[in-house]
Amino acid sequence: MFRDQKDVKTILNALGEQLESSSVEPVELLVCGGSAMIFLGLAQRTTKDVDILAYVKRTNAGDTSFIKATPLKEEFIAAAKKVARDFNLPENWINTGPTSAVDLGLPDGLMERVTTREFGRKLTIHFLGRYDQIHFKLYAAVDQGAGIHYDDLLSLNPTAEELEQAARWSMTHDVSEGYRQILKDLLNHMGYRDVAKRL
Repeated sequence: MFRDQKDVKTILNALGEQLESSSVEPVELLVCGGSAMIFLGLAQRTTKDVDILAYVKRTNAGDTSFIKATPLKEEFIAAAKKVARDFNLPENWINTGPTSAVDLGLPDGLMERVTTREFGRKLTIHFLGRYDQIHFKLYAAVDQGAGIHYDDLLSLNPTAEELEQAARWSMTHDVSEGYRQILKDLLNHMGYRDVAKRL
């Protein structure tokens, strides 16, 4: 269970140590969700997992690309299982639940807003920033209904402009009229009627 930034650091440092003792190549991950929010001080809550959004690949020219994080390499999974055992975590405490979002595109300029930390020589984590968390939390709140994603969205205290940008991005991931209507209903419920009207 991750309760605060210290918990996130401790467990990711342990994962980094396990990776250093394996043959796996150094890995860079883009992480979103509750653990990223806790690490960045964006939310005061607990979470039981770390959500991997993508592998981050860099070229010698300095370009960055995002690659779906499936499948995870066997050595990485083995290292994660050892950490789960040592800290009494669920077996899938680090998972690729949201990685399908890569297929339809991530918010522009995302890497300019991440917070990057190294956990040893083989593990680099880019934690999704507040603006981009708003995008993903709005999409998840519409997709999955009231619950932790909606609570997280409120804790991020988005502006009307941020919500409109997030809403328009989310509509590229689900172009159905049904999604659009639920999105507008949610925005109205939150008190952002002007944003809903513009969609």
